[in-house]
Amino acid sequence: MSGFAMQARTNGILKPHESKPPVNLGDIRERHAQSRGTASPTESMYGDYIKTVGKNPNEATMVFEVGGQLLKRYPNEDYDRAINRAFTGFPKDAGFNKGLSAPQPDFVEGLEMEEFRSLPIEDHIDGAILYKDDPYSVTLPHLAGEFKGPGKDMEKARLQSAYDGAALVYGRNQALNSIGKPSIAGHAKITTFTTDGANLNLFAHYVTPPEDGTAKYHQYPISSTNLTISHENFREGYRQLRNAQDYAREESYKLRDQLKEHWKAKRSQLAPLSSIEDEDDYQFIDREPIYQPAPPMPSRPKHGKASVLQSPHSIEASSPSMADIASSRGHKRTGFHRGR
Repeated sequence: MSGFAMQARTNGILKPHESKPPVNLGDIRERHAQSRGTASPTESMYGDYIKTVGKNPNEATMVFEVGGQLLKRYPNEDYDRAINRAFTGFPKDAGFNKGLSAPQPDFVEGLEMEEFRSLPIEDHIDGAILYKDDPYSVTLPHLAGEFKGPGKDMEKARLQSAYDGAALVYGRNQALNSIGKPSIAGHAKITTFTTDGANLNLFAHYVTPPEDGTAKYHQYPISSTNLTISHENFREGYRQLRNAQDYAREESYKLRDQLKEHWKAKRSQLAPLSSIEDEDDYQFIDREPIYQPAPPMPSRPKHGKASVLQSPHSIEASSPSMADIASSRGHKRTGFHRGR
């Protein structure tokens, strides 16, 4: 077991066989399997995919080529992607990341910070904004993915996605706790995937309260599909992944709307009361604006410095920008080396 794997286990990140199925697993699987309103990939598209996977020599090409064929885009929305970029805005003392470098998934997708512009999330929600000093940062995403080149270590991709998923769960739960609506126990709303082009694995993520002082971050398998064995399998995996994207997008917008409603209500408590007219036998004199007190704003916890000891990712050459599927800002990975 690698140093990263040992530390992740110590931090409460569970392997799939240790994880318990989420309460809503049946709903998730049903959602991923449902038919789509768009045309399924044709036999010709499947043949082209087989050739693409067979030629891919490394992970970066896999992200560009395979991701471009499998993943859906959401044009004309502030719903963005980031490729191979470390979570520089993430707190270093979140528990699950103790002694580890920042998560850096090959793919993450979510609303950009502009969608939360009127909300004070930067000051009140740790783990919400992924990238420091980036006004267009992906914020509170619900989907992340890891790619490997053909024949590479898929267990390492699985471990990396477990860490990615824990980070997304942490951010979501911090957001819900900030408005007094903690997540429903045992329910998974975060999804990750791993693929080497041939195999596609989807996982559901959630956290359970600590029993021994350490919270447990579960990574439970949703489905596994061999994309290259047949046209039908390719169609199935294609459908599952795109449905997972749609599900994550819906949950992202729902969470944003919950936060907006909460802060709208808090602001209304600070608004001056309108003049009150005489009513029945009561007389009110409205000389000056009257303000209702609002609960004190919670202060953001201070974070101590944390040294980065282990990383799930290797030192990579700059990833190519994805013309079709992402806007990447070209950060390099640090930490232990991925297997090639």
